[in-house]
Amino acid sequence: MKISWTPPEPRPGLAGAWDKFIGPGATNSELCLQWVGTVGLTAVLALINLNQCNELNWSTWQWLVFVLFAFDLSGGIITNATATAKRWYHRAGQRFIDHFGFVAIHGLHLALIAWLFRDGDWLYFVVYYGYLLAGTAVILRTPLYLKRPLALLLYNGTLLLNGSFILPTAGLGWFIPFFFLKLLVAHLVPEAPFQPETSATPPVNRSS
Repeated sequence: MKISWTPPEPRPGLAGAWDKFIGPGATNSELCLQWVGTVGLTAVLALINLNQCNELNWSTWQWLVFVLFAFDLSGGIITNATATAKRWYHRAGQRFIDHFGFVAIHGLHLALIAWLFRDGDWLYFVVYYGYLLAGTAVILRTPLYLKRPLALLLYNGTLLLNGSFILPTAGLGWFIPFFFLKLLVAHLVPEAPFQPETSATPPVNRSS
């Protein structure tokens, strides 16, 4: 295995937009893991909720948001943890504001949960969004060697909040754990982007 911090240039056109989303140069194994894992987790979450759809009594819009968030967060956890994404999102030139902005825009997720699934529970939004922004700022300002343990410590705090202090959202008990795992741990923590060796087998010398 080798470590390479220099990502290839994104491809032109739509392929380039995809590269900028997941990181250019993703291996086939990474892509397979992302798609199979994302679809599989989304399907499992959907089956769990379909089994209790009468109790949930969700509208069509609620089901659509549920599927979108399940797909986004499941895929986001896996994708942001890949070596290719680490190499791309933590490449040279990335600033505090780039990472902070990426995380901050996910406040829309929390706002939609508070509005659509919790009858306008804005205290829920304020607590979790405040925790997210504060945690993000602290992780980004922390020395590299302490980022991972700090991120996991802050993540454990969200697990305590989700249930012990704030009632989980019906049908979305997984949302807060997935949400913070994607952002605080998978995205914000830089890790060495190991790459598979691609050197070909040397030809056999058949001369006698």
